[in-house]
Parts: sequence; structure tokens; C-alpha cells
Amino acid sequence: MENIELTEAVQKGNKWWKEKFELEFKHREIYDKIKRFLHTRQIIAITGLRRTGKTTIMLKLIADLIGKYKAENILYFSFDDFKEEKLTTIIKTYERLMNKDTAKGNYLILFDEIQKVNGWEEQIKRIYDSNKGIKLFISGSESLFIRKKLRENLSGRMFEFHVKTLNFREYLLFKNKTFDNINLYKEEILREFNSFLYCSGFPEIINENKEIIEKYLVDNVIDKMIYKDMAQIFYIKEPAILEQIFKIILNDPGQIINIEGLANESNISRQTASLYLDYLEKAFLIKKVYAFSRNARKTQRRLKKYYPLIFLPNLVENPEKFGKIFETSMILHLNADFFWRDTYKNEVDAVIVKENKIIPIEIKSGKIDCKALKLFMKIFNLNHGMVLSYQQKDVIKFDRGEIEIIPFYEYFLNSNDKVTDVVKVSEIVEEV
Repeated sequence: MENIELTEAVQKGNKWWKEKFELEFKHREIYDKIKRFLHTRQIIAITGLRRTGKTTIMLKLIADLIGKYKAENILYFSFDDFKEEKLTTIIKTYERLMNKDTAKGNYLILFDEIQKVNGWEEQIKRIYDSNKGIKLFISGSESLFIRKKLRENLSGRMFEFHVKTLNFREYLLFKNKTFDNINLYKEEILREFNSFLYCSGFPEIINENKEIIEKYLVDNVIDKMIYKDMAQIFYIKEPAILEQIFKIILNDPGQIINIEGLANESNISRQTASLYLDYLEKAFLIKKVYAFSRNARKTQRRLKKYYPLIFLPNLVENPEKFGKIFETSMILHLNADFFWRDTYKNEVDAVIVKENKIIPIEIKSGKIDCKALKLFMKIFNLNHGMVLSYQQKDVIKFDRGEIEIIPFYEYFLNSNDKVTDVVKVSEIVEEV
């Protein structure tokens, strides 16, 4: 029996069947990376935090692939309001509506918010294995590969791409701001950067005021992830405690968290505290950064810092918090996985490993002290270090080499060889 509501949703979601499809699209750097894998047989999975632009990227793929595929051979469907439906039911509804047989010919099928469907992994696996003429794209508001069994079941069948919030370069593009001479426009760039921090890089709110931004981030991102999306995947006995842990990290970014202490503070077991941190990380609400060691096993066991992937405007406005907010933004821009700290609490904010080369980076919004950076360079026998500053520029030469102090905007807006572009290929695409 035909489901009229479902049929209408399928029809409304695929406007290109009846008319020319045009899409206003601001360039995203991840899109170029996804395009490199369009020719592959593997399923393309697009994951990321809520409201980061995953659906827009899927629609852009459709716009670009009309021609390679007939418009009527492209099916897009979002499971936002249809989490009880099976994937095959959507395909059969499409076949009936469009008089198609997906077992014959070439088709492009895109399933949005697929994580809402129970048992989606087995369903997508069957479609992939039985229909070689179908190219599949899927999206999810958190990592689709949280469960180990899922990763094993889909081994070799899928590539995952992580869509993050806008970085500062993308933000300027979305704002139609170009600065050919960044030295001349330094004050304008810094004003834009502060506005960028307010919106946390979410495309929909880059032009909104503080009140709207705050409500958007709390209602549409944080609360929905913690109380709705994550509850559909994990058994979370006390979501309010999960929110409490997130707010601890949100209000004090970059802190070293002791699991035992966190558990006692939250009145939960150590195991639950560890699980909740893992859930927040897999939902893209926080980032974990490891203490650096040449020994991989020691790295896993040592201290860990946690950073939020979202700021709230009241924190950005607080002068006492700005140094931590600036540090967090730079850690996220660098995609840093490591920091360094010795037993005397000498600390380097970020350690980048690039092609077996170690790059130590201090992040300073105010006064610059290179003592820890020099010590790190001595211990690891390095002759070059870096300080990302808010606006200072200098070169410090000493007996071991030199430390380059460079304003963050000059580094990220000018450099064509950024450590963020090559440091971790698995962040760009991971085969599952």
C-alpha cells in the first residue's frame, strides 16, 4: 500500500526531476577533497556536527553530477522525519514514482541523516553489495562509525569525510571579504576574527546578533546533540551529567582532565566519566589532544587536554577567557593532536607531526614567553619553532636555531603550505 506522506516527501526533496536545479554555494575546502573520490566504487560518508553544512554539500554534489547522471536517476532523501522507514522502502517508493528499476542502469542515491535509522549499516551494506550501478552518499550528525562492529561490517566499502564548522578563511569567503594586503587591513581582519569567534564558524549565523547566536547554538546544536541525537545511539542514563561535563570543558577550554576527579565531581563512576567524554568527542562537541611522546604507547596513556568545538558569545566577550578561546581556535585550525608538558609543567601548546618532522607551536594572544618552546627544541634536537600570535611578528634567533613569531591571520591567510593541509590524511578521508 502506498504511503502518501512518504511519496510526497520523496517528490518534494528532488526538485531536479521537474525543473532546472540551481544552488547558491559558498566554497568549502572539504568539498574539493570529497570530489577526488567521486570516481570510486566506495560509499561516501559525510559526517560532522549539526548545522555545519553537510546537506548543502550533498546538494552541491547533485548539482555538479547532473549530466554524469540523468536528473531523474538521482535520488536524495532525508530521514529527519522518517527514522522508522527502511532504505529499501525509500528506493522502492522512488522506483514506483519515477517508473525506474535501480537494478538496471546507473543511479546516484544520497541518504541524509542516516544515523536516525535503526540498523542502517546492514541495509546500506546490502544495497552496496547487490547494486553495482548505484553510487551511494550518506550523511550523519556524528561519526557513523562509533560502534566497532559497524566498522568491521563496512570494511573496504566506505570513505568518511568530516565536515567541520567554517575555518577563518572560509568565514571570510562567506562574508564576501577579501584582503589583498593583510598588513594594510590588519584592524579589519582582527574585527572579522572576533565576529568569527562569536558564531563558532556556523554558516547560518555569521551575520546574526549575539542573542540569536547564543540561542541557536544552545537550542539547535548543543541541546539537540546531547538530549536527542546522542540518546538515539547511546544509552545515556543521565544526559544532564553529560551536559555538565561538556560545560566544564566549554567554560575552561584546554584543561587537562583527570578522569577520577571528573567522576567524583560529577558523582558518577570512572567508567561512565570516560564513556561520556568519548561520546562527546564522537559527537564532534569536543576535541581531545594527547601529551606528545615519541613512544605511541606512552602517548595514549599520558595526560590529555580537551577543547570545545563550540564557543558561546558570553565567553568570547570575557577578557579573562579570551586567551583560552584564542588558543582553542588555533588548535582547531591547526588540527593539532598533541601538546607537550614536562614534569615541571613547562608546556608547548601544539606539536604537529608532519611527514616525520616535528613542529612545536606556541599560541599566544598576549605576552610572548619562549622558555618552554626553547626547552622542547633542545630536548628533541630541533632548530625551528613557531609562535602563533594575535598580531605580533618577529624572529628570535638563539644558539639552537630560531623561533618565528607570526600573526595567526598572516599564517592562515597567506601560507600555501599549511601544516593543517597535510598533517593528518585520516582526518580528510578514512577508509572504513
